[in-house]
Amino acid sequence: MALCEVYWDHQIPLPKPFLIHAKVTVALVALLCFINSYDGEFVFDDSEAIVNNKDLKPSTPLNNIWSNDFWGSNLSSNSSHKSYRPLTVLTFRLNYLLAGGLNPIGFHVLNIILHAAISALMINVFAILTGGLAYDDKGRMLNLAPKTSVLAGLIFAAHPIHTESVAGIVGRADLLCAVFFQLSFITYCKAFSRGSGRDDRFSVQWVVVSILLCAAAMLCKEQGITVLFSEIFQKGLLTRLALMGLGGLAMLYARWRIMGTGPPAFTEVDNPASFEENVFLRIVNYNYYYCLNAWLLLCPWWLCFDWSMGCVPLIKSATDWRMGWLLLLWCFLIGLIKQALYSPDRQRRRTTTLALVLLVVPFLPACNVFFRVGFVIAERVLYLSSAGYCLLLAFAFGHCCYRWSKYRNLLRVCMLVLLCFYMARSALRSHQWQSEKRLFTSALSVCPLNAKVHYNVGKNLADRGNTTAAIGYYREAVRLHPTYVHAMNNLGNIMKERNELIEAEQLLTTAVAIQPDFAAAWMNLGIVRNSMRKYEDAEYSYLNAIRFRKKYPDCYYNLGRLYADQNRHVDALNAWRNATMLKPDHSLAWNNMVILLDNTGNLGQAELIGREALRLLPKDPTIMFSLANVLGKLQKYKESEGFFLRALQINPNAASFHGNLAVLYHRWGKLELAEKHYELSLNLDPEAPGTRDNYNMLRRKMDQLKQLTP
Repeated sequence: MALCEVYWDHQIPLPKPFLIHAKVTVALVALLCFINSYDGEFVFDDSEAIVNNKDLKPSTPLNNIWSNDFWGSNLSSNSSHKSYRPLTVLTFRLNYLLAGGLNPIGFHVLNIILHAAISALMINVFAILTGGLAYDDKGRMLNLAPKTSVLAGLIFAAHPIHTESVAGIVGRADLLCAVFFQLSFITYCKAFSRGSGRDDRFSVQWVVVSILLCAAAMLCKEQGITVLFSEIFQKGLLTRLALMGLGGLAMLYARWRIMGTGPPAFTEVDNPASFEENVFLRIVNYNYYYCLNAWLLLCPWWLCFDWSMGCVPLIKSATDWRMGWLLLLWCFLIGLIKQALYSPDRQRRRTTTLALVLLVVPFLPACNVFFRVGFVIAERVLYLSSAGYCLLLAFAFGHCCYRWSKYRNLLRVCMLVLLCFYMARSALRSHQWQSEKRLFTSALSVCPLNAKVHYNVGKNLADRGNTTAAIGYYREAVRLHPTYVHAMNNLGNIMKERNELIEAEQLLTTAVAIQPDFAAAWMNLGIVRNSMRKYEDAEYSYLNAIRFRKKYPDCYYNLGRLYADQNRHVDALNAWRNATMLKPDHSLAWNNMVILLDNTGNLGQAELIGREALRLLPKDPTIMFSLANVLGKLQKYKESEGFFLRALQINPNAASFHGNLAVLYHRWGKLELAEKHYELSLNLDPEAPGTRDNYNMLRRKMDQLKQLTP
């Protein structure tokens, strides 16, 4: 055994690697496991954090990322999620700028590269944790367990629990946090005097840099601050502890001030155990969640994008058979703690202690002990904690090979099989994260009791036009969770589109009864009641929607349609004007104002509104079409013709555009052009109302003119 190696390291069946070769190998394994997610779509939370996040767009002031949360909402808002991750959002914005828009490939590729880099850098972290800060006479740090470090790095690179963080773009927060976590830890270790043989000498500058890197980790994701607690288990004299303590307190204070208000408000469906009134049962369920997290690290086969809404039924009594898993977990942890504290082997004590620290400390913000979290289980929060598990596994493997040498070959085969399983599972899981259809469908077998899984499968089907299949999943979501108002709202919308208005009204009425401030459901209920000609009830529904959501342009638009149906023209115009004030590019509201004014004979005002709309929406063919009709009636034929032709350039296959342009030419006396566009309109839509009659009228007129012509 080489002098610089710990005693179990030579038993690990790997060639003694050069550091650069080891890092390249680990990075390549990481790339191989997750490369097939590079061309995936924006899925699940990506929609809110990226697609709908205005902070990514160049038109939004850059300063907004420092005052908004991860999802683009202002931190001072009570509805804010309070996830303050400006550095992560900044990288999203850079992706947006480099790709010239929302191209998911650039986002995915950067995530994969980050994971490969983290996996390679993890070798340095593992080397410190296993061998300590030993230096040669030239001041270079020695890796006392090179094979253990590389094996742990390989396990980390391939572990399937990382799929959500790598293949899901919002996992960028975990990746960036891990990068700065590693850099902060390594930098802190650089603060120790090299080759001096004295533990009381250190560089204040390096400690300060470590604290700044910790702050950067926290600006990527909140759990970044836990690196400070990991560092105190290294050589930590009072001065260093004081520096880190002050730095940590300063960061926590700044974080508290930035939040503006209290912590985010979560509901019972997000984390049901935290709402359990019985303290004993609450603690039991928290511990059961820890068991499930541990199982996902040990056997990451059952992976799911969401573990809420009945996916993990609560333990309601001490006789529940699942209590056995809690006992098993704590027996195992107590055994590890005993090894960490009382093992006669100093090297084993050190490695076990620091691996446990790396396993537990990054998980603390998600453990529900210090504050309530908004999830039951989230695979992404295990990204850093899994490093502790990987180190424990590599250490246990080397130690078992050393202790039970006659089973060494069997142990090596088992480790090889495990690595191959992890790699295959990661590749399969990252493939499932490529699209929402695959992702949501894959969860049905893992969490069949999770109403949100059925809801998301149904929503994905509905978005792709398969409303018939979506109905079944929405109904199952409501059956599993009878107060699931979003499922009721979406199902009600489908019933409305299928003209099953009675059921639609029942579903939406139930939704607003459960959640009275659900503005979207109130608006949809108004649409249904309007279709049922329950005009007073419809108006009441629309006004409620506006009461609960002051800036609701779509609701004002639908309210205007209700007033138009009742011939309340002034009220309709006012409602549509409100819609355009709230949303200046609301094409339907502008167009309806022009049409209503046209139909009521207010042609001058219709022309003014049409021109105002086109200044805001210069490429909108429907507004061009409506304005062209108005100008034709005002006998401004040339200008009307120009708008018709511009509209047809944008939408050349619109039968109504050709038909109305033909009417213009008919009035204008350009009969041959009228004939041409009537025929084009009838070719596109033979059933176009009035076009056939107008065409026949034109033909008769042209025949008469031919007869009169000598």
